[in-house]
Amino acid sequence: MSDTRLEALVGQVLRAHGWTIGAAESCTGGLVMHRLTNIPGSSDYVMGGVVAYSNAVKQALLKVEAAALTTYGAVSEIVAAQMATGARALLGVDVAVSLTGIAGPGGGTPEKPVGLVYIGVAGPGEQVVVQRQVWSGDREAIKAASAEAALALVLARIGGE
Repeated sequence: MSDTRLEALVGQVLRAHGWTIGAAESCTGGLVMHRLTNIPGSSDYVMGGVVAYSNAVKQALLKVEAAALTTYGAVSEIVAAQMATGARALLGVDVAVSLTGIAGPGGGTPEKPVGLVYIGVAGPGEQVVVQRQVWSGDREAIKAASAEAALALVLARIGGE
């Protein structure tokens, strides 16, 4: 029986293309990388990840622009895109996924509520794709839903079904 978990399907497509993947995670704290590395043989295609929780780390490692952080905030489409692009360059991978959001229970505003998450995917030959989600639930539920959505977006972006 084949493994139908998203992380396994992502790995199968990456392996078929000969591509590598990395991640830049903020609100999920490494959960996407955790899931990807749960798959036996994932060292063939998983290169690494950055947990960029602070703006300083987003800027220093991922080259997120200070102006983007100041103007739009860490939880924004542009920052998710810059995180994905920065991770792709930093890690030297074919595909990079990024997540930035508000997992709660505090930190939300009317404009940016708890549960708001932006997921970015940078891959070969195309511009960065960014998806906006607003999840409900507690902190762990928001992180889990975000990781699941990130893997689904990666799979769609790299040509999985």
